[in-house]
Amino acid sequence: MDDESLSDWANRRAAKVGRLRAMPIVFGDSPRAAHLNPDAPRAIERWNGHTWEPHGFAANLAEARRILYPDANTEPTPAPPTGQPMAPGKGRHRKSGPPQPPRSRR
Repeated sequence: MDDESLSDWANRRAAKVGRLRAMPIVFGDSPRAAHLNPDAPRAIERWNGHTWEPHGFAANLAEARRILYPDANTEPTPAPPTGQPMAPGKGRHRKSGPPQPPRSRR
């Protein structure tokens, strides 16, 4: 049997403690997808290992994303160029210039 050890399972579960999620505060039967009401207020909830508990509040989807993903607000550093630049010539998948007349076969 390929069961994982209890310590591995406990470590995996403990890694999820502290995770945040934003739930839209809407009236109705159940929570809806975030994109349906981007201006609706959000309850920020934190996973404590057993249940989701209240953690904060956001006025809309944009503010909730700033809370959930703080690293996404920083400007990424540009990556150095990799690989080789395209060599001159006409490859099979390169875009060509204006259409060429068909060649005649002899």
